[in-house]
Formats: sequence, C-alpha cells, structure tokens
Amino acid sequence: MSELFDVVLLTLLILTALAVARARDLAAAAILFAAYSLMLCLLWLHRGAPDVALTEAAVGAGVTTLLFLVVIARTSR
Repeated sequence: MSELFDVVLLTLLILTALAVARARDLAAAAILFAAYSLMLCLLWLHRGAPDVALTEAAVGAGVTTLLFLVVIARTSR
C-alpha cells in the first residue's frame, strides 16, 4: 500500500511540474506551484521527515506563493 501511495504521489508531482511549466497565465503557474509544493510536503511527511515537510509547506507553499502573487499583482501584463 505504501508503494502505491509513493507511485501516485510521484506521478502527481511530475504532472503538476509539467503543468507549471506549460501554464500561460502567471497566476495559474503560481497556484500550480503551490499545489506542487504541498504534494512535495506530503511526500516528505510520508518519508518520515516532518521537519522538512513543515519547512516545505511554510516556505514553498506559503511564503513563495504569496510573494509570486504579490509580484504578479504589482506588475502590468
């Protein structure tokens, strides 16, 4: 069961990374990046590294996504 979870999560990570790379809208890319970071957080937690998972959730999904969205809002398209 654990191997199935790993395969599904890694597949979702790859698909999300490809979606970020192919996104035309910058806001959509930032939101997809947050989803990627949260899935990576789940992977770290499943692998037994809760400290790394917490850091990934706070920095990757939280602060970085917020900074991306603020910068996108302050620039003209």
